[in-house]
Amino acid sequence: MRACNANAVFFTLLPVRPYPIKVRLCFSARLFWSIPEQLTVARSHFVAASIAWILLGPALSPSASDHRSIRSPPHLRPVTMTPSMPLFLLLLSLMGAQAMNDLRTAAAMAAGLCKTRPTDLVFIIDSSRSVRPSEFEQVKVFLAKVIEGLDVGPNATRVGVVNYASRVKNEVSLKTHRTKAALVRAVTKIEPLSTGTMTGLAIQFAQNVAFSEMEGARTKSQDISRVAIIVTDGRPQDNVRDVAQRAREAGIEIFAIGVGRVDMNTLKQMASDPLDDHVDYVESYSVIEKLTKKFQEALCVSDLCATGDHDCEQVCISTPGSYKCACKDGFTLKDDGRTCSACSSAATDVVFVIDGSKSVRPENFELVKKWINQIIDKLDVSDIKAHVGLVQYSSTVREEFPLGRYNNKKDLKDAVKKMAYMERGTMTGQALNFMVENSFGRSRPGVAKVGIVFTDGRSQDYIGDAAKKAKDNGYKMYAVGVGNAVENELKEIASEPTADHYFYTADFKTMNQIAKKLQINFCDEEKPCECDSLVKFQKKVESALQALTKKYILLH
Repeated sequence: MRACNANAVFFTLLPVRPYPIKVRLCFSARLFWSIPEQLTVARSHFVAASIAWILLGPALSPSASDHRSIRSPPHLRPVTMTPSMPLFLLLLSLMGAQAMNDLRTAAAMAAGLCKTRPTDLVFIIDSSRSVRPSEFEQVKVFLAKVIEGLDVGPNATRVGVVNYASRVKNEVSLKTHRTKAALVRAVTKIEPLSTGTMTGLAIQFAQNVAFSEMEGARTKSQDISRVAIIVTDGRPQDNVRDVAQRAREAGIEIFAIGVGRVDMNTLKQMASDPLDDHVDYVESYSVIEKLTKKFQEALCVSDLCATGDHDCEQVCISTPGSYKCACKDGFTLKDDGRTCSACSSAATDVVFVIDGSKSVRPENFELVKKWINQIIDKLDVSDIKAHVGLVQYSSTVREEFPLGRYNNKKDLKDAVKKMAYMERGTMTGQALNFMVENSFGRSRPGVAKVGIVFTDGRSQDYIGDAAKKAKDNGYKMYAVGVGNAVENELKEIASEPTADHYFYTADFKTMNQIAKKLQINFCDEEKPCECDSLVKFQKKVESALQALTKKYILLH
């Protein structure tokens, strides 16, 4: 290996010439690992090209005499020279990967397999006096054509339009129109305001009003993009730099389109990075339509399930720009996230450890009970499969029922409903110790053991020893905190990696975000059925958390 590295380094210091095959191998390997892992197509192209260069190197390289005839004078000659052939092949492979990606996007759009990622999109259009009525009509045609290429819907792309001059008008709200036809009709009815050019005011309005939840914007998340497309032909009469920066920092991706005698520096101050992708210029409004395809493609994500670009064994579910795998009924997704196991519903012992202190409050305690029952609804409760135990704690610990007492869902749910709210202190450490010594002390040998601790406040006793013992015993521990719960305590309770096993939220409204983060990925290789049961349990917890969140929002 050292010799190989030395040869590769030596190789980069020489002029191009026919190199020994060992040197060609070393350099090709080094360049291969410089290509990002995500660029699989580029790597494939480079491997094919490198094989040709390695095997046919002497034939592909110029002779020494050729080099002597074309060398630069000594004072112009670089100190180091990179081999032209491998670099050419690397460049070729990267260009091939980009071309392949462009072809896939075009093919996906042509075949109707292009979906726009869930996006809240707001057009900010300049209708100041410098924009003639006929030109404003061309802007509206441009908007309509971009909309036609989008996947419009409540769960896909929502579109809004802000019209501005000296004042700002919210013409189309993100919550108003849910179909392309309705959106296009609304756009055709927009009239120019025909006064000054307050672009900064329009951007600020978009951030504070158009992208507000009151106007139909969705809660900010990694799954939903916020995009603003600004169309202007003049110099703004107010500050745009600071306003645009605040909008970008708030998570809004800004595209700036300039027309005619627009100030290009202003466009650059508004747009997101990289500027080459976010700043566009056209000579006049009559040719603005040529940007339609660019924005359709910018918002286009191929349906990888439909195009077959996935490796799911059974079921492929499309997500924006990606996909996830699932399994048919009777099967469970394995840890690799692709293949399925027929070993489903394996035996699992689940113990809920629920905070019943006075800070929880009666109405929230009822929500927690409903959440427990929603999980029970999705468990395979029986003598041989899922067993459920329930512990409530406050200043003391009370076992509501032990593992295995109930072997059917109805009896389990009835017992949960009858659980009385204790309404006192918060002795989480004492409750954890009870779970370890008593609840799981009567559990079945050889089955997966899962503990879920739910709390809303700081423990009044020490939790460290009991939390450590639970994890040392191999229990899969989840810690869910709401409101005033202390994150350090949640982390101490949770299994490793803690980021996957402890969850905190300020209130119940965001518990669906907790569900998305739940990942059970530590399983004993020698116990695949135990692993499958944990994965299945994860899915059921996610589903129950989402259902509980929806009910809470409806009630409030």
